[in-house]
Amino acid sequence: MSCAWDAFSAMIFAKRGFRCIGTTSGGVNWVRGRMDYVYGVPKEEMLSAYGEIAQATKLPTSGDLENGYGPSPEEVAETIRLSINNRMVGGSIEDQDTVPSRDNGNSGKLIDFDLAVARIRAARQAADASGICYTLTARCEVYYTDNEDPYEEAVNRLNAYREAGADCLFAPGLNDLTKLGNLVRDVDGPISFGMGATEEPLTLTMLEDVGIKRVSTGGGLARATFGLLKAASEAMLQDGSFDYLNDALSETQVNQILHPTG
Repeated sequence: MSCAWDAFSAMIFAKRGFRCIGTTSGGVNWVRGRMDYVYGVPKEEMLSAYGEIAQATKLPTSGDLENGYGPSPEEVAETIRLSINNRMVGGSIEDQDTVPSRDNGNSGKLIDFDLAVARIRAARQAADASGICYTLTARCEVYYTDNEDPYEEAVNRLNAYREAGADCLFAPGLNDLTKLGNLVRDVDGPISFGMGATEEPLTLTMLEDVGIKRVSTGGGLARATFGLLKAASEAMLQDGSFDYLNDALSETQVNQILHPTG
């Protein structure tokens, strides 16, 4: 599931043959000149941006709904309803209360267990009340905390989230193939994986072999695009080189993506 940050990136993914579209809060924030993961963006603005992505193609679109844009189950339920109003047919909810930062020793904090479960239950109920088939993903962010046994905490929480109604389960930061295979075994539900930088290069086949059911790109493709801009800028200023044009789409190709029948 390739994660788009604007309408055009979604259209490129659709053109290449992907069957669904994800979204990235990081990408949406970054192209607006803002930091990600601070939960400072009004949910209406973020969901409107996702809505533009959802309307750009005919593919089903899932929203990166961060921490639900509020601590209470009622606020999470409202976020689910708003995502549906913006044409999303799925969304993910994090259980992170405090994100890692220099102020807290780069250790995040999770929402209290019972409240976190209640939030997923409220999300499920809101999705079901809409009458559409909505794929709810529950994320356990324990690998971004200083928990002494993050694996056990992830298993306990993800199983509870599954029982509360989550369709997919996700433990960001767990990248070891052996442990991912263990997670598939120990959690009673489909496990999703977010592709980012890993110590060992991973492929889709490797992840399938340990039982992963869905792979999303998160903010990685947006960051790769920004990496191209950085490298091209340095080459222009330092070497007077414009080699970035070698792999650039032509104007005709861009317009064909926007208007395939034109």
